[in-house]
Amino acid sequence: MLDAERLSRLIAVGRDLVSELDLDTVLDRLLATALDVTGARYAAVGVLDDDRRELARFITRGIDDDTRATIGDLPHGRGVLGVLITDPQPLRLDEVSAHPASYGFPPGHPPMTTFLGVPVTIRGEAWGNLYLTDKEGGFDADDEETATVLAAWAAVAVDNARLYTAVQGRREELERAVRGFEATASIAQAVGGETDLGRVLELITKRGRALVEARTVVILLREGDDLVVAATAGEGTAVVGGRLPVDDSTAGEILESRRARRLEDVEHGLRLPLQRLGIPTAQAALYVPLVYRSSGVGVLAAFDRLRGGPQFTGDDEELLRAFAASAATAVATAQNVESDRLRRTMEAAESERRRWARELHDETLQGLAALKVLLGRGAVDDALEHLTAEIANLRAIITDLRPATLDELGLVPALMSLVERTKSRAGLEVRTNLAELEGADRLPPEIETTVYRVVQEALTNVAKHAEAEAVDLRLGIGNGGVDIEVRDDGRGFDPESVTSGFGLLGMRERVDLAGGSLDVGRDDGQTVVRAHVPVR
Repeated sequence: MLDAERLSRLIAVGRDLVSELDLDTVLDRLLATALDVTGARYAAVGVLDDDRRELARFITRGIDDDTRATIGDLPHGRGVLGVLITDPQPLRLDEVSAHPASYGFPPGHPPMTTFLGVPVTIRGEAWGNLYLTDKEGGFDADDEETATVLAAWAAVAVDNARLYTAVQGRREELERAVRGFEATASIAQAVGGETDLGRVLELITKRGRALVEARTVVILLREGDDLVVAATAGEGTAVVGGRLPVDDSTAGEILESRRARRLEDVEHGLRLPLQRLGIPTAQAALYVPLVYRSSGVGVLAAFDRLRGGPQFTGDDEELLRAFAASAATAVATAQNVESDRLRRTMEAAESERRRWARELHDETLQGLAALKVLLGRGAVDDALEHLTAEIANLRAIITDLRPATLDELGLVPALMSLVERTKSRAGLEVRTNLAELEGADRLPPEIETTVYRVVQEALTNVAKHAEAEAVDLRLGIGNGGVDIEVRDDGRGFDPESVTSGFGLLGMRERVDLAGGSLDVGRDDGQTVVRAHVPVR
């Protein structure tokens, strides 16, 4: 029977243990109390693995750090320690090494003689064992009862701590889910009814930056084989218009894989230097793909967490992924609206070109021709010559507005007529290679119009600005569409005009609207315009 003092101490310890919700603190207090009330020199708790076959953790008290380091690996439940695993009953020994199951001590282990072990059982299942060793004079029945009571208190405290940890984990999961829903609702509310792409991108970068507390947030949208900086927010923001190749960049890799990625070391984690985006420096990054209906729209990139960073956490990743799902829908919707608006504008322009060409042909040219006949009767030679020239000019304008050949005969005849007019007007040598299109089936009208206008604008730019002597025009069929190449030997071009020039901008808009790609550059000292217009 335990004396009153020991019972009183055990009750006080029990209250203390069950009020603690941190598991490691519970175990440390258990060991300290066990040493104090039993007089043992060493104490340990062995925590069983999920299969309850060996020890997964072994927490000790009484052995200093140097001795623990000398011992090496902690025990896994062999020998006498394993007896309590296979038979979870209290075990008292006056000489531990004399037990048949004794496994011996590793080199550097302090000598131990007396032994007391009791199981810690939670909800009827073995959780672990409490071990006490080296009490002078040996352990008695009171010590065994004391250790059993401590093990019972420990079981309650450990169960409470485990439940609390589980509840906390669940609470954190729910909080992350709520923040994710809030992020999704936030962007949905912010861009609800907003169809201007620039405004949508601005809202996404600002809301995304606030969500993960990043120093800088950048949106890169896919344009053909490139990712283009479309919007930024924060400090040291990137340059809008900066380009990265999809194939050779980390952002492109993330877009293709459709998987978010955290980079703890930007300098060594990126495949291309950060400066390509116009950002001078950053330590950490979080990249999240923007995916709409299984199609990669772009990438949302955050750099350097301002609080608790600079590295981003898994929670940040989940939040930005939830946010990116709504952001991708908003971007795709705005892009579709913008494309529809541009398509309607171009269709209206083409319709207006047809109307003007028809009216000029049917009314103005016929009127001028009649006037020519009348003037011919009066032998007004100078007037006839002038009218003849004006009629020729009007025919050229009509053809430029909307060549009848394109509608009636097809793309190749229309292009050959365009080439002849370019030769005549600009005095250029124009070499053509249209063999792959000759004899082929007619393309859809909108594709023929796009190809014709791209070639027309390219030749016009050469004639007006390049000071060239010769132009090579090649069209081919491949990769599911029409490949266009216009190459001239002129003086080159201003790189700024590639993005700001009206003619080139119109070419790019037409090609983008058709879902194709356009590239303007220099090759072997020549200016080259390359475009691909897919045929659907």
